[in-house]
Amino acid sequence: MTHFRHLAAAAFLLVLAACAQPRILPTVVEDTGFSHPAVDEVFSAGYEHVSDKYIEALALDDIGLEALRGLGAIDPALSIERADGKIGLYAEGGELIRLKIPDPATPRAWGRLTTQVAVAARGWSYEMRKADPERIYEAVFDGMLSELDIYSRYSGADEARRNRARRDGFGGIGLRFRLDDGEIEIIHVTPETPAAQAGLEEGDVIVSVDGKPMVGLSVREVSKRLRGPVDSQIRLVYREGDTKVEREIVLTRRHIVPQTVTATYSNGILVVRVSSFNQKTAADVKTAVMKHRRTSGARLKGMVLDLTGNPGGLLRQSVTLANLFLTQGHIISTRGRHSDSLHQYNADGEDILQGRPLVVLVDGKSASASEITASALQDRNRAVVVGTSSYGKGSVQTVIRLPNDGELTLTWSRLIAPTGYTLHGLGIHPTVCTSSTAFGLNADRVAQAVSSAAEAIEVFSRWRRPALLTADERSTLRDLCPPERRKDDADLSVAKRIILEKGLFARALTLTATDTPTAGKDPD
Repeated sequence: MTHFRHLAAAAFLLVLAACAQPRILPTVVEDTGFSHPAVDEVFSAGYEHVSDKYIEALALDDIGLEALRGLGAIDPALSIERADGKIGLYAEGGELIRLKIPDPATPRAWGRLTTQVAVAARGWSYEMRKADPERIYEAVFDGMLSELDIYSRYSGADEARRNRARRDGFGGIGLRFRLDDGEIEIIHVTPETPAAQAGLEEGDVIVSVDGKPMVGLSVREVSKRLRGPVDSQIRLVYREGDTKVEREIVLTRRHIVPQTVTATYSNGILVVRVSSFNQKTAADVKTAVMKHRRTSGARLKGMVLDLTGNPGGLLRQSVTLANLFLTQGHIISTRGRHSDSLHQYNADGEDILQGRPLVVLVDGKSASASEITASALQDRNRAVVVGTSSYGKGSVQTVIRLPNDGELTLTWSRLIAPTGYTLHGLGIHPTVCTSSTAFGLNADRVAQAVSSAAEAIEVFSRWRRPALLTADERSTLRDLCPPERRKDDADLSVAKRIILEKGLFARALTLTATDTPTAGKDPD
């Protein structure tokens, strides 16, 4: 019994001794699963581009500190501290590594430091060791960009590939689908694509791809199966929607650019809807207009360009779209810190609508590239804008491809409308406001609204001041026609009325007329 008491006392003393000693963290070991040169290259490229291209000058040690703190998103036990010219990585009160802060002007040194810290963290943290390089890139770049504007972001390799597909196209067969009770139902077939040429139609159901059943797959998994290298072959088994007969076909993938333009024609008015801006948008709008010019001739009275809900896209496509309806003069300017961000885009088109009335529809979700096109056509006195205040995303982002195939999207310039006002935070003020909280305007009252010239001219004079407005000033102006998401045909009815009623389009143009050169005059 006495022996057991002595053993218990000894064990108790050992526990006390252990508690009295500070926690000794495990030694950081070399991480063979982390390719240092490749990781260095990715981090270094990120630091270089952010410090060089972001619209505001940034100190590398500030963004570097936030980048390292991003590792806490993977393991909250990790923390970063800066003191005495050094950066330390800590976990549970113990120091894992301490490194000298590099020279502020050396992105590559910051890339190496970030890699060293990530390796040390992986040597101690189980959560960090579980994370693949893509997850670590995401944590670091999210931290790096956390203090920047909301439009600057990082996209991992998979997301970046999807983004590039939306902008530039991909290898595919030209159809859209939906999941319906676990089945892959075709909902749209793009004309002149492999799917259309093979006779696939809306309502058909894809049963298998290259011998593999499609049941139970997610939308992303189905897309991955359907896409592939251009000129590669794909074998489909599909069930015809009407006969339920299964058929097998072999198609050759082609370069497919997502369709962003749809056009309808009725009673002399062409309505062209643009959902976003990719590399084919302007060309597809031109094709639609030229087709109806040929088929309708003098019966074509005018056109409605519907940009409602359009979030934007490629800047140059928005410039090209505006240029289709202008002959000379200024379209848009971009101003940023980097020399390559300074541009002035001018028109040299031919007005493919040949002077016919043009009405542009915008709403509170019309942003970025949409606002470029709308502001150019309004400021150049070529179009009447109908709707609500637009979103007000007057900034330009540059997209940088990183060595890991991910992307950094960085804000690097502001958009300046032809009349000199800054679009960012303000947006477009419509010529005819249809906001429900403003006037409750409908088609029968549009002529009366257009007659209120003095008030409208005063509003546009305030809106177009070239000085950068304060947030309160911008908010006050936007409240004159609050931004809303338009989901009905009320705005379209107003637009058609402006086109068809004799003299109404010309009177509406006077509300936004300025000293800015019009389409037929040379710019100053």
